[in-house]
Amino acid sequence: MTVLFILIMQLAGLLLAVFIDPYILKRKRRLLIETILLVLTLVLQNYTEYRLETEFSLPFLRIVVGIFGYCVRPLALAMFCSIFDKQKSPKAVWILILINVLIHLTALFCGVCFTIDEDNIFHRGPLGFTCHIVSAILLIYLIYLTLREYRMVRKRDMIIPVLNAVVIIVSVILDSVIYDEKAPASFLTIAVATVSVFYYIWLHMQFVREHEEDLKARQRIQIMMSQIQPHFLYNTIATLKAMYKKDPDQAAELTEYFGTYLRQNLDSLSTVGRIPFEKELDHTRIYANIEMVRFENIEVHYNIEDTNFTIPPLTLQPIVENAIRHGVRIREKGLVKVCTAYENGWHEISVSDNGVGFDTQNPGDSEGMHIGLKNVSERIEQMCGGTVNVESRKGEGTTVVIRIPDNRPE
Repeated sequence: MTVLFILIMQLAGLLLAVFIDPYILKRKRRLLIETILLVLTLVLQNYTEYRLETEFSLPFLRIVVGIFGYCVRPLALAMFCSIFDKQKSPKAVWILILINVLIHLTALFCGVCFTIDEDNIFHRGPLGFTCHIVSAILLIYLIYLTLREYRMVRKRDMIIPVLNAVVIIVSVILDSVIYDEKAPASFLTIAVATVSVFYYIWLHMQFVREHEEDLKARQRIQIMMSQIQPHFLYNTIATLKAMYKKDPDQAAELTEYFGTYLRQNLDSLSTVGRIPFEKELDHTRIYANIEMVRFENIEVHYNIEDTNFTIPPLTLQPIVENAIRHGVRIREKGLVKVCTAYENGWHEISVSDNGVGFDTQNPGDSEGMHIGLKNVSERIEQMCGGTVNVESRKGEGTTVVIRIPDNRPE
């Protein structure tokens, strides 16, 4: 009775912990709760079977209770598999569970799996180890899922799932070779209840770590955004100031562009999430128009074939700004080309110029441009899973290519 009390209190505490844990995702929480309740029924089944075996002589009822226990044990392992699988468990898992149930249901009318005779004595049939075999298969699959889903975690973090697998294997072996009629719970039941606690602890560690990494990523993005926004606004205001002294009419035109930019893109500038590419393109066009009014030797051409994707705000515009400020301003005929295309599941954006170019290995005077490209590259990688590639030759120009996968969730 002491063992049963400990197991029930252990599961009750675990259930409470899962309910109040703020880090567990909704689906994982539901699966964990279902698994804990299932293990709790298994504990109660073990106790009922123990009482029917030692204190009462009700063979048929004991058969029914035994069938329930043999069906629930593999089901608990299947639930663990569901917890670790990001999608629904494959049909093969549930087919195994169904086969196990059907085989043990035969105990109601024959002894091919097991039976209880009139003297209340247990007899194992030729298919009596079906539960153990199915449990072993599911355990192997569970180990596979554990290694597949969390192969990137630190090696020492794998101690808990590996130890859990060993505990379950040992418990199955002990149940197969040791039979103690005085034991109110089987080795596998005790192991599954204990493993439930350890798996929750391990999952909680992973959830907390993922949450912390997400917060750190968001903080890095916010810092980058705070660095980029004042830079663009300051340059625009400085341009307006210079133009008002030189040509009030052109300054008025610039003011209109700038006002349009503020009205259409203020929301984008204040968010750290992704925005439709069209918004970032509008942002870029307005900036380019301001620069083309200021510098008559500059032209920006667009060849836009793909716009059906999202992108972090202030990623295309800083690249075009770099091309203009650091590349083509000093050219007699400066040209910047912005192109988009969709190829083989990737959205591709290229910005090329005929500017002065720079050494990609040693930026030197282009250090500011290099830092800007690094910020863009980090946000494209973190928020989109994409890449940024830079090719440049001194005296010939620079090409920056952004590639974003089509199947990357926001």
